[in-house]
Formats: sequence, C-alpha cells, structure tokens
Amino acid sequence: MAWFLNRYQCTRCDVEWEDEYSCMVDDECPQCGRDFSPYDSIDKTFAFVEDDRGVFMVEISPDTAEYDPAYEAFGPFADRKIAEAFAADRGWSL
Repeated sequence: MAWFLNRYQCTRCDVEWEDEYSCMVDDECPQCGRDFSPYDSIDKTFAFVEDDRGVFMVEISPDTAEYDPAYEAFGPFADRKIAEAFAADRGWSL
C-alpha cells in the first residue's frame, strides 16, 4: 500500500505539522481543528536502506498496511545498484 508523509499548514493559526497516512488525505489542525489538505507529500512507500556495513535492503509498505507502513524488508544487497535493479524488476521506483 502506498504510504505518504504529508505536510500541512493552518492558514488560521499558522501551525505547521506532519502526519503519515496511506494516502494524501486532509487532516485537522492540532491547534484549532480546521481541516486542511497537505501542501506537500513525500511518497514513503518504499526505500533503499543502507546499514553501517554498506549493505542495502529494500523496504516496501505492503498492500495489507493500514495504520502504519508495516515495512517488509528484501535483501540484503551488496550495493545500491543491485538493490535498485531488484526494485525495478518488480516495478517499484522512487
């Protein structure tokens, strides 16, 4: 399932906040309760993650994710190019 980091700004009280959801959904201002659409969203459905040894994993939020991304990890891969090829073979792209 897609996973997004949504960024919001309230035009009434000028509060900015972020929240993660499975879509680019409206959210309530934590201060005044007014509804706002995100002004920016970052797709966090999957990522390439490098550990301290230089080994890469591909993490993806599965279709079953509902309230958190519930990432599934694939790998390890010796370098990022191999991890990117693995993701591309499955139709996953940044």
